[in-house]
Amino acid sequence: MAIRLEKGQRINLEKKSGGSLTNFCVGVNWGAIEVEVKKSGFLGFGSKTVTEVQDVDLDLSCVMFDENGNICDHLYSPLYKPELLAKFGLPPGKLLSNTQAMRHTGDDLEGDKGGDDGLDNEIITVELTKLSSNVARIFFFLNNVGEEDFSQIPYAKIRMYEGTPTKVDNVYAEYNVVSEAQYRGKKALIMGELYKKGDEWKFNAIGDATEDVFLGQTIQRIAQSYVK
Repeated sequence: MAIRLEKGQRINLEKKSGGSLTNFCVGVNWGAIEVEVKKSGFLGFGSKTVTEVQDVDLDLSCVMFDENGNICDHLYSPLYKPELLAKFGLPPGKLLSNTQAMRHTGDDLEGDKGGDDGLDNEIITVELTKLSSNVARIFFFLNNVGEEDFSQIPYAKIRMYEGTPTKVDNVYAEYNVVSEAQYRGKKALIMGELYKKGDEWKFNAIGDATEDVFLGQTIQRIAQSYVK
């Protein structure tokens, strides 16, 4: 059974079968917005109910810090404009970390339609043993590129599992963010953190929503409020 995380819960990466979780995927799944509306029939006679679907473009990203709180690596979409990132002192986006320990599957621009399909929309694969020795903390977060906020998105979930981006072998832990009024006006979500304590890696389910409208603001917030 997967560990069902609560906000603020911290866990060790210890498998029930023994040993530690070192090679795994961090995946995020979310739904498109579906609304039923009534439309008039031909020449105004009669009406029918149809489902209108609004794509939801979320971006899963991660940023890595060393023990001194300095950014040492990152994964986020190459589609972000370099000139906007430069205003926050950030380099262009990329999908592969410096030591190839982490890899991003790329952008999903729509979200699930017709309900949860059980698959993750964007995934970052992790090989802890390949991480650079100076990486001490890794934050995973979502930014909403569209006009809606998180209170309108039907669901957003993060999970850690053994397998590949196309095949789930064993779900280790999962954290669900449901659509609630507290997310009204919130455009970004700091979902969780992998952090090193001694020689062991642990995970912290953060689940904090913010008003950030741009990825650079979220990274700046993480650096100022969660690291230093």
